[in-house]
Amino acid sequence: MAKTLMFNALREATDEEMARDKTVFVLGEDVGHYGGSYKVTKDLHKKYGDLRLLDTPIAENSFCGMAVGAAMTGLRPVIEGMNMGFLLLAFNQIANNAGMLRYTSGGNFKIPMVIRGPGGVGRQLGAEHSQRLEAYFHAVPGLKIVACSTAYNAKGLLKAAIRDDNPVLFFEHVLLYNLKDDLPDDEYVLPLDKAEMVRSGKDVTILTYSRMRHHCTQALKEIEKQGYDPEIIDLISLKPFDMETISKSVRKTHKVIIVEECMKTGGIGAELVALISEQLFDELDAPVLRLSSQDIPTPYNGKLENLTIVQPAQIAEAVQKMMNDQI
Repeated sequence: MAKTLMFNALREATDEEMARDKTVFVLGEDVGHYGGSYKVTKDLHKKYGDLRLLDTPIAENSFCGMAVGAAMTGLRPVIEGMNMGFLLLAFNQIANNAGMLRYTSGGNFKIPMVIRGPGGVGRQLGAEHSQRLEAYFHAVPGLKIVACSTAYNAKGLLKAAIRDDNPVLFFEHVLLYNLKDDLPDDEYVLPLDKAEMVRSGKDVTILTYSRMRHHCTQALKEIEKQGYDPEIIDLISLKPFDMETISKSVRKTHKVIIVEECMKTGGIGAELVALISEQLFDELDAPVLRLSSQDIPTPYNGKLENLTIVQPAQIAEAVQKMMNDQI
């Protein structure tokens, strides 16, 4: 076991998969000689050459379209978005092409491609650089959506995503790249469609993902001081949801709080509420509570920015209210 930063864990995953499979290549802005904006591809061009670490122009729609074509003809492209918000420029290529071509071709083409990069609310990055694209793409058929949250799951999930024969949107949070974790010396691959039980408990189920996983664990001290025993689940897979793990937890606790950095209107939590209501309504002892970001463009001002996203104190307060039947 070795302590590894998340960006290095992602780099290791990319390196190992490129060494294992010569059809894997990385493309995007500054992924080659510069090594990526967050150094996930640092020095890999020296090992694999400029054609497997392909520096592209600032033209997301063009290089995403090129990646779809490469995937159709037998390669496994890994797109790095310098910031995931920029990929809105390639929405057509990701949605109408990557997501649908396996279906519309009658299965004649596979689209084994990964679209990965930093997203989420950073520290004073401004509204356009603080996008949470999981909600934008959640309704698109044919896509898998994954959000990593630790160095350990980042490496195992990225390796699985690269090997998958379907397009995978792989979300990394811009503020988690410097998290450290113990990584096994031996190779490991994690399933793309399974949630992770962060903490087992009996009083209330907290469903979360990405950076909010860490806000939930920060809230634990106060929640435990109040005498409550929460169960925390990191969703990992945002499409499809691991409803087996979610259902098992809800049948145990009968109370659900969703903590997300996504917007409340039409967000990941909104879809989760719908599924839980459809499948588990009779198991609930209280309405499902959503703690989500404010439905406004993220302010540049640091204090205002913090007010738009869920903080640990709000999570502890929500648990207390739910357990006291105040919701």
